[in-house]
Amino acid sequence: MLSTPWRPTIRGLLVGLAWLVLTTGAAAQPPAHYRTGADGVILPDSSATPGATRPVTVSDLCPIAHTRRVRHVTPAQKHRAYAVYGATPKQGVCCEVDHLIPLELGGSNADSNLWPEPYAPKPGAREKDVLETFLHFAVCGGTLDLKEAQQKIAADWYAVYLEMRGQGPSR
Repeated sequence: MLSTPWRPTIRGLLVGLAWLVLTTGAAAQPPAHYRTGADGVILPDSSATPGATRPVTVSDLCPIAHTRRVRHVTPAQKHRAYAVYGATPKQGVCCEVDHLIPLELGGSNADSNLWPEPYAPKPGAREKDVLETFLHFAVCGGTLDLKEAQQKIAADWYAVYLEMRGQGPSR
């Protein structure tokens, strides 16, 4: 049997180079680390999840069905969020992939606004959901500025949660 010498093709080289760039880039990204806030509350890594918003007005946000129209987080995005934080997705046990700045406040579906938010220790994901609803009503009711709500929840949602409960500094 005659064998022909191996000759690289341009296409083969490009595919190999693309694979190398993609795998090296993913491996080079430093893992995110949860921050521990006051009272041991788990907060996102602000370098991995700084938060991101969509261009919206208050009148865009206030209709009841608003979030159903804009919630488009793909399974691939959820996988990336878990991978960045080194979390293991276990439905209802570990975490939920959450919007740091919630959709109810004009948050984006961008990766930079997503993080695997733990259910425990409490307050955790479920308590943040209560805060999101509270802030949404405050913004829609005109008692809180939208930009201020976005900035505060992105900086430290737990501090805002304490304010909501009357246990923290007021605005």
